[in-house]
Amino acid sequence: MKTAALFVDDEPNILSGLKRMLRVMRDELDFHFAESGREALEILANHHIDLIVSDMRMPGMDGAALLAAVQESYPHVIRIMLTGQADEQSMLRTVGVVHQLLAKPVNPDVLKQVLLRACALRDVMKNGQLKSLVSSLGQLPSLPSVYAELQKKIQDPECAIGDVAAIIEKDMAMSVKVLQLVNSAFFGMYENVNSPVRAVNLLGLDTVKALVLGVGVFSKLKAAPSKIFSVGALWNHSMMTAALAKKIALAETDDKLFIDTVFIAGIMHDVGKLLLFSSLQNSYLTAVALARDQHLPLCQAEQTVFHSDHGAVGGYLMGLWGFPGIVVESIAFHHRLEAYPEPSFSPAVVIHAADVIYYQLFPEMSVGAAPVLNRGYLEQAGLDGNYEHWQDICREMRE
Repeated sequence: MKTAALFVDDEPNILSGLKRMLRVMRDELDFHFAESGREALEILANHHIDLIVSDMRMPGMDGAALLAAVQESYPHVIRIMLTGQADEQSMLRTVGVVHQLLAKPVNPDVLKQVLLRACALRDVMKNGQLKSLVSSLGQLPSLPSVYAELQKKIQDPECAIGDVAAIIEKDMAMSVKVLQLVNSAFFGMYENVNSPVRAVNLLGLDTVKALVLGVGVFSKLKAAPSKIFSVGALWNHSMMTAALAKKIALAETDDKLFIDTVFIAGIMHDVGKLLLFSSLQNSYLTAVALARDQHLPLCQAEQTVFHSDHGAVGGYLMGLWGFPGIVVESIAFHHRLEAYPEPSFSPAVVIHAADVIYYQLFPEMSVGAAPVLNRGYLEQAGLDGNYEHWQDICREMRE
């Protein structure tokens, strides 16, 4: 089935240019076009739409208002913003609303690649089995309040480190947990960090934000204790995978956004396990037992029990929370790189490799068979010679 894409721009010539540019993708995409936010909402009400690409500046309802309405009424739709010269205040309104922001004039190859990845993400996250599974979970959790408050504060141009620290300090349990993490071996600090202000100064705002998110989610999604599945072990695995992923990223690039993306994706890459275990514990323990008894990878056992897996569930949740598409993709595809288009060095590849390396370093922590490296994908991406180096630097980190 084709991915249904809706393009919104108040300039007819822009829409005509998009039609010409994307004609080569007519086998993958079913196109819809609208010249206003109101017309776009009418199309959404009458057609199934998988993704929307909207201009920012439009009369009446602008792109930020339109995508906020789409997020509210059609949360499954992947939201992409095209923008030229938007003022800072307008751009801040897109935080938490868009999955990806593209500058105008957009490079045709960049836009096609974004749309191809969106098509692949739709195939992972929009199948009937996943919809049924998510509906059986009951009410999905909301974004942790401390993280949401941080996001809002950071949008203030006059936000200072002290303001961020004050939000963390208001939640005593959060403050204690963050400081415990900052002083743990994960970060290798050689001094005692005794305040959130110091933590933000040393680690940076994005790292502390990721920690707050992880602590908030793992604290919120509580489940009855189990002898065969440990939430504590899952948290340690998530933190270590994030640290390994960041190490790999630093070895390959100095792109700060890329590095921050892999860290937050590493912390959250198995949030689907936590959500399934906390909401459907008996069924999830059946999957765990199946993985152990038949020595299967846990994601394969999940497919048998749920007809979906924790990557898709976690990606779905992060998408609903409005995280960038690249974070959502990294979580959704970390066990299925073969479905990720255009092999390249990406956060999804880094999370996949870090997850595999973790279980090589700590084989006793594997539930069932350990994840297997997708060497075919790495070869296609021209990365087959890099993996041994990644193993070496990760092994050094453990030692």
